[in-house]
Parts: sequence; C-alpha cells; structure tokens
Amino acid sequence: MFKNVFGSGFIVRTAHVILTWVITLILFLHDTDLRKQEERGELIQPVLFVLLVLVSVLLYFAVSLMDPGFVLSDGSDLQFTLGITEETQDMIPPTAKSLRQRRCGHCLLQQPMRSKHCQTCQHCVRRYDHHCPWIENCVGERNHRWFVLYLAVQLFVLLWGLHMAWSGFTTAPSWQLWLRGNGVLLGTAAVVAVLSLTVLLLLGSHLYLVSLNTTTWEFMSRHRISYLKHCGADENPFDRGALRNLWGFFCDWGAIVWEQVYFREGNDPI
Repeated sequence: MFKNVFGSGFIVRTAHVILTWVITLILFLHDTDLRKQEERGELIQPVLFVLLVLVSVLLYFAVSLMDPGFVLSDGSDLQFTLGITEETQDMIPPTAKSLRQRRCGHCLLQQPMRSKHCQTCQHCVRRYDHHCPWIENCVGERNHRWFVLYLAVQLFVLLWGLHMAWSGFTTAPSWQLWLRGNGVLLGTAAVVAVLSLTVLLLLGSHLYLVSLNTTTWEFMSRHRISYLKHCGADENPFDRGALRNLWGFFCDWGAIVWEQVYFREGNDPI
C-alpha cells in the first residue's frame, strides 16, 4: 500500500517537513498571539495549532507514500482488483462508441479506463489525475480524496499561520529598525502567503474538477484521450451531477468499473 520512505522523493519530503516545523517554530519564538497565549498559560490555541500542523504533516506523508492505484498485474488479477468478472463484463453493451481496452506500451499491461502510464513512477495509475512533484507521487484512484483532504487541512493551517505572523509585527521609529526587528517574521509571512495562494488555487481547481467527475489529465488532454475524442466540448460520460459526483468521490469507497459507467445507456451507474 505504501511506497519506500527513502525513495526518490526523500529530499522533497524532508524539505517539506523541515520548512513546516521551522515556520511553526518562528511563529512561537516571535511575539505572536501564539506565544502570548502560551506565556499566559492559555494553551488551547497553541496546542490546537501544533496538532493541526502535525495532522497536515501526517496527511502529507500518507498521500505521498500511498499507492495511488498502480496497475500491477494483468488478466485475472486486474479483473479481481477492479471487480470485473465475466458476468459484469457481459453487462457492458457493445455500442457505436465501443472501445478496445488499451495495452500500455511501456509496462505492457492492459489499461483500465481512465488510467494512464506515469513516466516518473513507471506504472499505470487507475483514474490518473496527475503526478505531483510536491509529494513526489501520482494522484490517482486511491489517494485522490486524501490529497484533497490534505490540501484543505494545509490551507487552514497556512491561513492560521499567516494570521499569527501578522499579529507578531511590532512597531518601530524607522524602517531600518522595523525591518531589523521584523525581518524574519516578514520573510516567514511572505513564504506562508505564497504557499497559501498556491494551495488555495490547487484546492479550488480540484474541487471544481471533482464536481464534474473529471481529472486534471482528462481536463487538459481530452483531445488526445481515445474514450473522450468522440465527446463534445461540454460532454462528460462520467458526469452524474455535481452532488452525486462529490458524494461518490468523498463517500464511495468501493472500486468503480468506469467501463460500465461509460457505456451506460440511460441506466444508473453502479
């Protein structure tokens, strides 16, 4: 389920953890509301802030080390993994838009619908969204909802940290003295602001795509994807309505056979 901790992303993950805790330490060392509350013995907010930072780090490692949905086997093993049997295979009706299951030219495995081969991970990934250099892992069928949850928690922590950094700025009679006293905190606030904007854009884009039941790869490259070429610009064969899309993404933990959803003809998807 999880990849090797000391793989190619070890440096990226280490840098992320170090940056996270350095920023947290700076917020506690300067005269911010967190430090003032700690000095007064009001520990609820400081402890809660540290716990949220810890949760964000744990979610980061969970998403970065989790198997995103690698296609590791062919034939019966693949069918068992996806829940495809001869009976369910017969339920997929032959239609004018019937497609043959592709065989990956790199790992030579049959690709389930919505999967794609990742050149970085060297595996095909089910319901492939994108390869994220921030986590040094693919975002796919198994870890996509955890990735969105991580972004939400991270955004909350960053915005809280930005507010705390703002509360720590002190006044001074001149700009030189102000920068000398607040330079480190100002740099920290700038980094946190940039990260907050980045995470906000990522979270917003992913929630938008999830509400449409499409992926980043499908949204950006639909003209090159065989099962979407025949569809119109606004047509998505996997769209079940925003509410059902969101419910299915966050609350449906069972494997979905996307071939059956794709080939449905007026029937509710399974």
